[in-house]
Amino acid sequence: MQTLKYTVDIIMCIDATGSMQPIIDKVKTNAISFYDDLMNTMQAKNKHIDTLRVKVIMFRDYYYDGEFSLEESNFFTLPQEKENFAEFVQKIVAEGGGEEPESGLEAISLAIKSKWNNTGDKKRQIIILWTDATAYPLDAYQNEKPDNYPINIPTNFDELTDLWDGQYMSKASKRLIMYAPDAYPWTDIANHWENTIQYPSKAGDGLNELDYKTILDTIAGSV
Repeated sequence: MQTLKYTVDIIMCIDATGSMQPIIDKVKTNAISFYDDLMNTMQAKNKHIDTLRVKVIMFRDYYYDGEFSLEESNFFTLPQEKENFAEFVQKIVAEGGGEEPESGLEAISLAIKSKWNNTGDKKRQIIILWTDATAYPLDAYQNEKPDNYPINIPTNFDELTDLWDGQYMSKASKRLIMYAPDAYPWTDIANHWENTIQYPSKAGDGLNELDYKTILDTIAGSV
């Protein structure tokens, strides 16, 4: 009897501005054991993953941080590339950002447009966002975009919503988990986008063990 093949892609969008130090420290710690922890959670639920890939998008502020505004990794296949994944995460430094807002919506846009794995019988395409700040509206400073601003970014929130509803991600497979303030644009996203969960965050708070377990349970529960 042929068994179904389960493929899971996870993109971690991490706010790397100065106030995020407590969360980034915890994300770095969890990155080392992420694969083993997720597999243990899956096993406890009598589930399995055949192919697991993880990608990281680190963002700050395109209007303040210049060339250090965003860094995007390739997908790392786990467990084969877990050392490379951990090495990339360990390089993240919490700095910059200036005052709120930050460039979180640009990170979400780039995550949605990633080259997701479309193989396998059952798929999950998951974006996890960590931020303690609001985000620039995508139509802010339309005529004053910085030189390093990414191309083909939606020009307003409605276009970003269309991107989420579009063909880059499978409608049945996509999930968005946000650790973000109860403020614009995150509350709007939680209220209007399908398959989205928001856990309110506050500046200076770390990612505690309950939060980490919730992430693992949410991923495992969606497979």
